[in-house]
Amino acid sequence: MSHVDIAKVQVIAPNFKKRLSGVTSTVVRLVPVQSRDITIAATGPVIPAHVPQMPLASLITMPRSGPDGPRVWHARRNVEMIGGLALKYLLGKRLKLVFTSASQRKQSGLTRWLIRRMDAVVATSERGAAYLENPAQVIMHGIDLDGFAPAQDKAALREKLGLPVNARLVGCYGRIRASKGTDVFCTAMADVIKRNPQIHALIMGRAVPKDRAFLQQIKDGIEKQGLAGNFHFLPEVPVEEMADWYRILDLYVAPQRWEGFGLTPIEAMACGVPVVATRVGAFEQIVVQGTGTLVAPENPAALSTAIHDAFSPPLPIDDWRQNVRPHVAQHFSIEREAAQLIALYRRLLSAG
Repeated sequence: MSHVDIAKVQVIAPNFKKRLSGVTSTVVRLVPVQSRDITIAATGPVIPAHVPQMPLASLITMPRSGPDGPRVWHARRNVEMIGGLALKYLLGKRLKLVFTSASQRKQSGLTRWLIRRMDAVVATSERGAAYLENPAQVIMHGIDLDGFAPAQDKAALREKLGLPVNARLVGCYGRIRASKGTDVFCTAMADVIKRNPQIHALIMGRAVPKDRAFLQQIKDGIEKQGLAGNFHFLPEVPVEEMADWYRILDLYVAPQRWEGFGLTPIEAMACGVPVVATRVGAFEQIVVQGTGTLVAPENPAALSTAIHDAFSPPLPIDDWRQNVRPHVAQHFSIEREAAQLIALYRRLLSAG
């Protein structure tokens, strides 16, 4: 486990959630890159061993000041903002508080109250910044281009993962719930598969207890149509294994009804996989002309048409495939995101 000397820690990145989420993924992939240029440690109940980290309990006992005077506390959830405020005002720790907001909707009264007490606010998109009462610096998410890269042998990897080697594979990954549009994806894919049985749908993610009936309803609908053999419902895998599940795809679909930012299309594109997405979150900035196509949210017919057309002559998907990784490399590298955040941290640390 990669423990950091607490006395040397300049920046703390809390991750107070046990389960995999978009925020957890952000912390896990970003902190190791940031640690090359600043002494940063993640902390939380479950942090992967390769991530520089400090035990949760050490937050109570750590020295009041860091090596530069204050430390930066970079929160990404309400509970983490509350934790930073408690450490600062109840335990007297010298902290500069930063919050990243990925939301694209009006925040609750509690969230607005917490944000007003931050020393700096980051938004992950221009659209998200417009919803904030406080001034925010826009820093878009990036991706590790070494960790997320195209497969050298896609057929061999598919065989290893137990997937159809010669099929066209279309994926949709993330939490299974209505806001993520899992049902929209499956409705659209059922229509696509009826027209082209060589296409298979991969759905990977976790349904929490309140969403299990929603998932079962989707599965029952697929079963009734006799299409179960073309749909693969896969269990959630650790963050470090996700790249393989993108590499084996021919097309990735992001069918969200609502999204704060939306990292999965970038991950797919870094692996050389074109994307069909809805016009929510930051997808309009991510999926540009020549890398895929966009449709209105909550429109299974439009989504079905877009997916079907991608695989139809003159096969636009072949052209998109050539463009996606260069586009991500130019605009969405994790090194760019890390550098912009570190510059913000240093400004706060130097202000004392």
